[in-house]
Amino acid sequence: MNYNEVVSIGDTYLLTVVSELFGLEGYEIQLIPAHAGGRNVVYTCVKEGADAKILRIAFLPDRSREDFLGEVEYVRYLFEHGGSVSNVISSRNANLLEEIRHNNHTFFVCLFEKAKGKMLVENNYQYREGAPITEYYYNCGKVLGKLHQISKGYMPVHRRHSFFDKYNAEYIDKLIPDSLSLLKEKLVELLNTLKGLDSNEDTFGILHFDYNDGNYSIDFDTGQITVYDFDNSCFGWYMFDLAGLWTSGVGWIQFEPDAGKRKKFMDDYFETVLAGYRSEAQIENSMLEMVPLFIKVNLLENIIDAFEVMQNNGEEPKCDEELSYLIKCLEDDIPYKGFFHEMYSCEEPFEYEERNI
Repeated sequence: MNYNEVVSIGDTYLLTVVSELFGLEGYEIQLIPAHAGGRNVVYTCVKEGADAKILRIAFLPDRSREDFLGEVEYVRYLFEHGGSVSNVISSRNANLLEEIRHNNHTFFVCLFEKAKGKMLVENNYQYREGAPITEYYYNCGKVLGKLHQISKGYMPVHRRHSFFDKYNAEYIDKLIPDSLSLLKEKLVELLNTLKGLDSNEDTFGILHFDYNDGNYSIDFDTGQITVYDFDNSCFGWYMFDLAGLWTSGVGWIQFEPDAGKRKKFMDDYFETVLAGYRSEAQIENSMLEMVPLFIKVNLLENIIDAFEVMQNNGEEPKCDEELSYLIKCLEDDIPYKGFFHEMYSCEEPFEYEERNI
């Protein structure tokens, strides 16, 4: 079943059932256009005099009821312990997750509060007037630090998967074409390095796993960030999310031709992010030394995700310029996503000549 089929079933059947389950009578329910790689059908629910909500219908067959319960229970826990997240809303049956069967297909449905404010992209990447952009960098770190600190006390009822449950040599071999044998080798090498790392409760726990400006909104009156889209959340190293913040930061300086200036900016940016993070959570310097390693792990996730999206869409695997760039970084052991390397072009950021598979 594909996205368009689910939208059609939503119009004819699902939305009526969901409205009853979650008390959405009188709400105007509008489809949010899908983004590349999106896994779900998502709607906004708006009604005068009531807070707006976000309705999510999951239809892909690769996740179980336990997976989804693991996600929404974690979101509820974060919210109840002061995390700045969009809370999950219980149905009339007092369930965080509702399961609907229709034409021999299972749909998993949940409802969330709509985060205050809007995404940076919706504000043309302009931060709030009168406030320095460093406030935003600091807040990115602070909100993430708080989520990680809360997670350290989380004891799940339904447990989300762990990093190695998904990212392992067998899965990589099955997913990635044999012609990319060097890439496969480098990915497995990276996984073996991770297996040797310490994974105590201060370094390893449940994390967002996709923390970037596409998955939170900013209240432009206060600067407050509210996080959502926890459907990739899993047990892993907290450093993964922090390294993800490093990689998102490159967008602010990606068109600068001078690699030295890019480096100076990224050092200052990440120092501010870390100051925010450390205002909420402790992190050892020994872990911070692993930022380059976890930037590579972010690239691994990006590469796996690209091949998964092609597979889910029934497409033949191919390497566009962006995927080819990521692959070259890993194959040639180029650190920091190649951002300070001669391969990087400020005219065509993070692109490299297409690879033939």
